[in-house]
Parts: sequence; C-alpha cells; structure tokens
Amino acid sequence: MSPRLKLRDIAFFERPVQFARPFRFGAITINATPQLFVRAEIEVEGRGTAVGASAELLVPKWFDKRPELSPAQTVDELRRSLEIARGLYLARTGFQTAFDLHASCIGAQITTCAKKNIPALAAAYGPAEIDKAILDALLRAVETSFFDGIAGNIAGIDARLSPDVSEKDIRTFLAGRVPLERVAIRHTVGLDDVVEGEGGVADPRENTRARYFKLKLSGDPAADAARLARIGKQLDTLGRDYKVTLDANEQYADLAALQALMDGLNRDAALRPIAARLLYVEQPMPRDITRRTPLGALGTRGFIIDEADDSYDAFPAARALGYRGISSKSCKGLYKSIINATRVAKWSAQGEAFFITGEDLTCQAGLAVQQDLALGAFIGVTHAERNGHHYVDGFGETPIAEAQAFAAAHPDLYADARRGIRLSIHDGDLLTGSLHCAGFASSVHPDWSALRPLAQPRSQEQLA
Repeated sequence: MSPRLKLRDIAFFERPVQFARPFRFGAITINATPQLFVRAEIEVEGRGTAVGASAELLVPKWFDKRPELSPAQTVDELRRSLEIARGLYLARTGFQTAFDLHASCIGAQITTCAKKNIPALAAAYGPAEIDKAILDALLRAVETSFFDGIAGNIAGIDARLSPDVSEKDIRTFLAGRVPLERVAIRHTVGLDDVVEGEGGVADPRENTRARYFKLKLSGDPAADAARLARIGKQLDTLGRDYKVTLDANEQYADLAALQALMDGLNRDAALRPIAARLLYVEQPMPRDITRRTPLGALGTRGFIIDEADDSYDAFPAARALGYRGISSKSCKGLYKSIINATRVAKWSAQGEAFFITGEDLTCQAGLAVQQDLALGAFIGVTHAERNGHHYVDGFGETPIAEAQAFAAAHPDLYADARRGIRLSIHDGDLLTGSLHCAGFASSVHPDWSALRPLAQPRSQEQLA
C-alpha cells in the first residue's frame, strides 16, 4: 500500500532571475522573472517527518494571455494560485496518500480560482508545485528514488480524476516503465533569436550540438514561412540529421490562418528542410478556439495541445478534435502528466499513434530542471525543450555555493564551463544517472537562507 502522510507546513520563496538574452514567444518578450521555490514539511505515518522542495519560474503571460492583464498581473495570479492551494492543502489534517491530497484539493482549487478570475491553467500551478515538494519529502522519508517510488506507485495515483483509464491501466503503465538513461535536448529558437551567422541557430556554441530544434511561430503565416525558410537553410548546414517542432503559443487566430501556414509547408520548396523534418505543431490556436475547432484533414500533420491542457479531461477532448499529442510539464502537474502518458500507452496499443512530449523553458538549472527531466525520462520523453539555462546563462544569480552543491551531487548533469557552472550536455543529450537518488531527482536542496519570501500578490481589484 502507498504510505500515508499529513502536511505540517508549506512555505514559498522566490529569487529574481535575470535573462542573459531576451526571450520572445507569443505576444511577450521576457528579460527577467522570479523563480519560485516551495518547501514542504510532512509527517509520514510510521516514519517521522521529512522536508521536500520544488522550483519553477513564475512565467508571465503564458498561463493567462488575456490582453487586458499586464505581465506583472499574470505573475501575481500565479502567486495567488499558490496561496489558495496552500490553504486548501493545509486544511486537510488527516493522514492520506500524496495523490489523495492532490485529488481532494484540485477541484476546490479550480473553483476558488475561477471565482477570483484566475483561469484553470494558472489555477493548477499552485497544486503542481506543492505536489512536487510533497513527493520529494515522501521519497526522502522512505529513502527511495523518484523512478523506483513512482514505478511502485508510492503516491497512490488512481483513476478518480480520469475515468477513461482504469486502475489497472495506471498500475500496468507505472510498473512497466524503464527510465531513459539519456534525454536529448530540444533547442528553442525564440522569435527574437539570431538566425544566421555568429550566435545563430547553426552556431554550435549556441545550440550545444542539439539534434532537435523547437521553432517559435508568430501567428502570421507569411512572416512565419519566411523565417522558417531562413532557419531551415541554416540548419541544413549542420552536417547531421535533425528534427524540428513548431510552437505557436496560441498565436494563430483560427483554422484558416493555420491552414495557410500548413499549405506553405506542403508546397513551398524553400520550406522543404523544415517540412521534411517536422515532428509536430504545438498549440497553434488560442485555447478557447482549440476546444471548439476540429482539425479535420490538418490533423495528419501531428498537432499537440499545451496551453489548452488545463484539466484532466483536456487530452480526451483534444483527441476527439484530431490532436495526437499533449505536452508534459511539471508546472501543469506531474500526476496529470503520468495519467496522460498512461492514455498514450493505452490508446496507441489500440492501433493509433499518440504521443506525449516535453515542453518547458521554466526549468532552470538545479532543482527545477532535474525534477522535470526525471519526470520526462520516466514517462518516455526521448527529447525535451530544455534550454532555459541558455536564456538565463547557467545558474544565473544562484549563489555559487548552491550551484557548486548541485554540481557536486550531480556531476553528470553539470560542469564548470569557465563561465560558471552550467548544464553538461553530452552529444546533445542530458544524462539521468545521478537522478536515481533518494528524493525527487535531487540529492540537495536550495539554500533557503539565500531566498526571499514569496512576494504578496496584489489585491483582487488590481488583478481584475
């Protein structure tokens, strides 16, 4: 049986993160944003107390892209989501499994946030980060790794939030996983990134010899086609095979605009380098339009949802519209990722091809990247968007002693590159060997004394 626990405390901290270069996606350019840290203390029945941690960027204008809200207001939404979740989780005072705790709070979290004008995707951020910290504490308490613990369903994941899969489906999926030893990085090319020449997409000092590339789209079919042609021309100089994915971050207004882009990919010789290596297209249209728009014949290209993945039933609904895949992101919830990966295995076994992907730049070097990397390696994500360290320049403003502690504990993941400690990329891959440690993929925690308490969110009147 899965061990039972009860919460003793949840504390939130943050650290400013300055970007080394602007990152433009959708309608926003990010130059800086805070990183969240969660510290959770639990009591495990019969095993005493333990402390766990998680980390994630507080990303503006991704969880909520409504134009009337400023970037700062959308970050405040995430802080408010965290505070609401903290209250709901701490109100559950009895012993229960980690998934019991999540499942008993997620509905109230979505409802409470909706009353405060916080959309479901942002509402899920609070539980997602708390769940990771609780799981880390639980794994530490029983002295087992994430991979072994989840394979044995230490969290007690069941089908109550996903009735389209069975308890047997979940158990079979978890028990049969063989974690990947390597996960290839997918190098993101933001809308303001250099294309040609020094610092461009083919510069090995920038792309770290990646074999996978994620190309951001603006929502303008003609402009995107012209830029993709330039990128394809550069990538063809790499001298190695490569694959690409496209991400519109909800910028394509409707199916007609999306059709125009896909027509270009199908017919334009200048786009052949991209079209021939295209794996899938991510979240092309706004989430509300996505939910009511079947893809029709376009679905043969392979489309996934990301921002539209704001509930446990989002993937089955998207499947009915012609989508074949869905993203896994720790910031959307690790249990939902595991359920969605279970669906992929079940549906694919029935004869159709479905897939789950790794899409996240919010994972900075240290705790965040390790936990999301472990999740992806467990569910079978062979390549993942993984160059948040590129935009933030390694560990950024993390105290050197903290960065050194992570590097010493996980020497296969980090190295001193004469510019400070950075992710160590091996022929385009990240290694997962050192993630097999007690706890959620990390032997060390952040330096809590070097963090400041989470800023208080603004009043509801300011958010409205």
